[in-house]
Amino acid sequence: MKKIIALLFLLFSLNIAAQEKSNIDKVLTQWHQAAADANFDKYFSLMTKDGVFIGTDATENWQNDDFREFSKPYFDRGQAWNFTTLERNIYNEENSKTAWFDELLFTQMGICRGSGVLQKTKDGWKITHYVLSVTVPNENVEEVTQLKKEFDQNLINQID
Repeated sequence: MKKIIALLFLLFSLNIAAQEKSNIDKVLTQWHQAAADANFDKYFSLMTKDGVFIGTDATENWQNDDFREFSKPYFDRGQAWNFTTLERNIYNEENSKTAWFDELLFTQMGICRGSGVLQKTKDGWKITHYVLSVTVPNENVEEVTQLKKEFDQNLINQID
């Protein structure tokens, strides 16, 4: 009898975990769609109030209010950005209010990588931290490194 109860509990737990991943996937999909639809309010409703967006430029570490201000003109013109998910992996621990993910995206910059963290709030899952990175094929890293060498050095000098 104990084995049957343990098995039922395990199946129930797996179902909850799968449902949570599905809910997280929906939030991320809605978030990207809101940007494509230029729905500013929907986009930012899917982030926590203290959410962070790390952009592709080394200087882009946007706290929520600053990111809203920066992105508002893009939304106002009718389409912010359009990211299509090619692949997404979602991770969370059982009964956790934190989840993390990585995704491969097709964007106007070519293939990019997104990764981040979500928190489960009273209003559901919200993005609290997002990092967008331009992918660089290994065989092109040296080329890209040379292209950004001056920018990187100038930024290092500013930070020091």
